[in-house]
Amino acid sequence: MKISSWAVHKPISILMIVTMTLLLGAVSLSRLAMDLLPSMNIPVAVINTQYIGAGPYEIENLITKPIEEAVATTHNVKHIQSTSMEGMSIVIVEFNQGTDMDFATLEIREKIDFIKRYLPEDAMEPIVLKINPNALPIMVLGITGDDLEKLQEVVEYRIKPRIERLEGVASIGITGGRQRVVNIKVDPFQLATYGITQQQLGGLLRNENINLPGGEIQDDKKLLTIRTVGEFRGLEEIKKTPIPLPSGTTMELQDVAKVDFQDVKTLQIAKINGQPSIRMTIQKQPTYNTIQVANGIHREIAKLEEELENIKIEGVLDQSLFIRRSIRNVGTTAVFGGLLAVIILYLFIKSFKNTLIIALAIPIAVIATFTLMYFTGVTLNLLSLGGFALGIGMLVDNGIVVLENIYRFREEGYSPKDAAIYGAQEVSMAVAASTFTTVAVFLPIVFVEGMTGEIFKELALTVTFSLLASLGVSLTLVPMLASKILKVKKDKYKVNTILEDGEKKNCGFYCYYRDLLKWSLGHRGIVLIITGLIFLASITSLLWVGAEYFPEFDEGNFMINISLPHGSSLEATEAMANDVEEVVRSYEDVDMIFMNIGGGDDYFASYGGRTNRASIEVRLKPYDKRKNETVYIMDKIRQDLQKIPGGDISLSNASFVGMGFGGDSVEIQIKGDSIETLKEIGEDFIRITDSIEGTREVTWNFTEGRPQLELHVDRNVTTAYGLQGIHMASTVRNLVHGMTVTKLKINDREHDVIITGEDYLKSSIGNFLQTPIPTILGETVPLQELVNTKVVQGPNAIRRSDQVRAITVKASIIDRDMNSVIKDIQEKLMTYPLPAGYSYQFRGQREQLEEAYSNLILAVILAILLVYMILATQFQSLLHPFIMMLAVPLAFSGGLLGLLIRGIPLSVPAAIGAIVLSGIVVNNGIVLIDYINVLKRSKKETEEAIVVAGTTRLRPIMMTTLTTVLGLLPLAIGLGEGSEVQVPLATVVIGGLGLATPLTLVVLPIIYSILDDLAIYIKKV
Repeated sequence: MKISSWAVHKPISILMIVTMTLLLGAVSLSRLAMDLLPSMNIPVAVINTQYIGAGPYEIENLITKPIEEAVATTHNVKHIQSTSMEGMSIVIVEFNQGTDMDFATLEIREKIDFIKRYLPEDAMEPIVLKINPNALPIMVLGITGDDLEKLQEVVEYRIKPRIERLEGVASIGITGGRQRVVNIKVDPFQLATYGITQQQLGGLLRNENINLPGGEIQDDKKLLTIRTVGEFRGLEEIKKTPIPLPSGTTMELQDVAKVDFQDVKTLQIAKINGQPSIRMTIQKQPTYNTIQVANGIHREIAKLEEELENIKIEGVLDQSLFIRRSIRNVGTTAVFGGLLAVIILYLFIKSFKNTLIIALAIPIAVIATFTLMYFTGVTLNLLSLGGFALGIGMLVDNGIVVLENIYRFREEGYSPKDAAIYGAQEVSMAVAASTFTTVAVFLPIVFVEGMTGEIFKELALTVTFSLLASLGVSLTLVPMLASKILKVKKDKYKVNTILEDGEKKNCGFYCYYRDLLKWSLGHRGIVLIITGLIFLASITSLLWVGAEYFPEFDEGNFMINISLPHGSSLEATEAMANDVEEVVRSYEDVDMIFMNIGGGDDYFASYGGRTNRASIEVRLKPYDKRKNETVYIMDKIRQDLQKIPGGDISLSNASFVGMGFGGDSVEIQIKGDSIETLKEIGEDFIRITDSIEGTREVTWNFTEGRPQLELHVDRNVTTAYGLQGIHMASTVRNLVHGMTVTKLKINDREHDVIITGEDYLKSSIGNFLQTPIPTILGETVPLQELVNTKVVQGPNAIRRSDQVRAITVKASIIDRDMNSVIKDIQEKLMTYPLPAGYSYQFRGQREQLEEAYSNLILAVILAILLVYMILATQFQSLLHPFIMMLAVPLAFSGGLLGLLIRGIPLSVPAAIGAIVLSGIVVNNGIVLIDYINVLKRSKKETEEAIVVAGTTRLRPIMMTTLTTVLGLLPLAIGLGEGSEVQVPLATVVIGGLGLATPLTLVVLPIIYSILDDLAIYIKKV
């Protein structure tokens, strides 16, 4: 290529280009965003609808089903999942990959607007949200203080507003603490004697508590605005509110009701390390960088702790810490890999100057890549930095080939400039082709749909950018520096001397390889049979290598879920949670324990009446400061917790990263109409799954709800009294649940004003059924005359999948891979007698795995075809690329063997490693076959050309292979946090190169000679 000649003759220009590249890269690096994972477009929308007081069956029939039917006709809908629980409907709509979610959510809103008039009048407006993985909580804070009631006020009115106004913070949820309200308790019998109702009291208070503008008036050339002010200024003012009675007299509110402040009944308790606390969950805006937002929060927390006395703010979970540690670890791994590659170079070259010429490609290519990342919107994350670590050893490959060839020209007597020009030009097409084959294998990743494609696109871009930059360096900077500082030593031997049979003195490994190559060319059949046997033995690794979707990340966090019998009190749940905490605290690797007992108001948990449940979030010490991995600690704690009676206890990995990777390892979804039948099948499936070796925490998503008192309206009776069912139901609900009528503002803090019935009404079914219901005639009738009652035990929630009721059996896996466990489960389920109309399917990670593998297989096939086409274009031959492509199946078998030896299951990262391998492994063949062709064009016989080319190219082939392998070695070892994705990927590449390279050096020359003989025979015929 003329570019090498230009570079040699214009060294100042090259120096300026390199300097500009370094400056741009440094500026770009300072502005690159840093995050855990690449930004992902997940085509999922969620529709939340609240209908307080309604049970699961009512929610399903009145809200969930109409919404499901409406959104099912939306374009590109893939799946619809829903949950109908007490007080809330949640419908999750999954779309096909590539769907424009802005348009999809707009279409959903239009569909819901059309059916809104058919929903219950007192149900709240359905809320449509797009799912964004970047909207997951980036931080969870535990706030403790001496007085929990004062702490609640400080959190809500001082801490929360300060953090909310920080740049990048989207929303904050608060759990725990105490909330004070104004509680107005009424006795319906007493109200009936005065001729007034609870609804009338509520309307009167709402109308009295006003602060409204009244327009403008002119007064003596002044323009005055009018405002009518009648807000309640305190509790006493509410008590003295005059109530007009039908008799024409008035009474104060305190004469007909009990009015006082009251703490809302606690539905949840939050504790941090055993101390009562308030939990604050912080979400960032999708477009903002996690690290920058977290830094701002930490600075604000430091200021708040200085200002607030006796209040401590601790980080329970902090995504930014794991991101920092993971990225630092991957970056360190890449640097270490680069150093190993440079050391290998020096051991081969034995010259500091010559090593420096090649080694400069690493920092220059990496820094140039930062510029390209910045302008293409790629962030610094686990995958993009993993791309650096993956390609770090390959960045010197082109430089090695170019410098080796320049060195050979210098040995043959060429001047420094001519050797640099001719040496670079001779191999320029070969190194370009080898780079393009590696880069080309990443193009098919654009066809990989779903989360797999979203994640690995940035890895592909990073590797592509760095390899293209290294190609530019090898064809410009390397020849220029070689012409200036290349040091040539007189070797003890030369390639042309070791080719002679009698000259073996001091030629070492070169002679052994030459003799092996000569012997192999004379015994081609034996070598090919041995190679075939090695290939078959390696490929059988597939029978024993398991499969999983994604490796599990060790973030040092896990969750303990506690479930007591239904109807258990919050106090009983807290007592059991304290016992669990005591066990967990005994482990020295535990850093922090955060308990959430009961429902939480930061999501929809509180609508389910979860006083019988608790969750404990456990944070371990950092990876480098604890003795054991998270999985080991969880298993030991799991064994200890089996001794605690009174409820069910399960453990799960609380992974920020894992939230995005397909759910539980095993998920079996069972579909059918009857909840009772689904329950029976689910119980059987739990027993079957639990009997399989390697399964842990076998649970399901079916839970019994609290006992429910059903009131069946007797329409004949209600019609006789002029009543409608909705009127009676709202009266009952307001008395039992309470009705929020207005707010009382004191010192800028708002308190809900709630009217509810006296406690005695809720003390027994008998008292409750005596509740007087007002009629249109101004009289009252006991509730028990209007209804028939029945106590039932229904589900806590009704789940549906694609508009059919469903339950899901879930399990985690330990010490086995997912694929083998699911295979064992399937074998047992094949004989299970499913009733007619019922079906089951594996969901979760298994579904993700099947979808990912089908896409990745297509990507591998396309990658191999692209590599072949590039080689065919380079060599202008259909046969020679075929010879080089024979290294690909050998490399794949080596990759599988590597996974088997290390006990690593086949996963999506491993499959990506196979794609990368298909582009790397042909590079040695390119260098070898290209030089054989050069020698043949110089009139050498085929066997002589093969032996000369093999011996000549042996050193650069070994150098490029070893630098790539050793550059990947720290990645494959996987020390530190965030390495879980890179380990299987690097293992496949190392295993593939380790097996394919030795065979390439022997088998490819044999195949070349066979095809050459065949071509000669065909010509003779």
